[in-house]
Amino acid sequence: MTRQIFVGLMTEGTTDNRFLESIVKKTFDEIGYECNGDVETYVSYISIDKTGLGFVDQVLTSSKKGVEEFGIMILCVHSDADDINDLKTIQNKIIPAITEIDKKDEGEYCKVITAIIPVQMIEAWMLADKELLKIEIGTNKSDNDLNINRLPEEIANPKILIEEAIRIAREELTKRKRKDLTIKELYLPIGQKLTIEKLDTLPSYLKFKDAIREAYRRLNYLT
Repeated sequence: MTRQIFVGLMTEGTTDNRFLESIVKKTFDEIGYECNGDVETYVSYISIDKTGLGFVDQVLTSSKKGVEEFGIMILCVHSDADDINDLKTIQNKIIPAITEIDKKDEGEYCKVITAIIPVQMIEAWMLADKELLKIEIGTNKSDNDLNINRLPEEIANPKILIEEAIRIAREELTKRKRKDLTIKELYLPIGQKLTIEKLDTLPSYLKFKDAIREAYRRLNYLT
């Protein structure tokens, strides 16, 4: 018999959701093949009003809303590291959030938290497949020409790098042929087309996969 997993997704920003929703679904599906029996995964983006809320309260609110509206069993919580590693984010955000969740009623809150912590930021994951990025930008220029020839998680500000790559790629087009393109338009298609194999080259993504395995174990779906 096929068992169902309902997953909630909380992201730092709305553009992050456009990229991550497909990634989260694909990753849960892949790890699902390791489970005992068939697993069918459903991912729902949890949209909340973050006004005046710190990170921990955002997680609590998302956890409760996810249970009420979608019956979520796992809550994926995204927070960029904004650093060379994830230590500060784990210590200052994830651990305090889990500590508070553990105090809540399991009938009202989703208590299985899975962290998504890209190093340095989510745009580094967009650089996991540079050929795909170039296709979406619409250029045949080399990685060197676009200045994207470094390892994704070694780039301090990958968002700015991608924005600059877009500018370089399109500067030689005539004004008539040049279509305005912004990074906002890339999150959804790259998230949908990016393969697990490319993401597997990123250490922070592999940590996310391990966190999913642990979530499945907590639910007794994986031994």
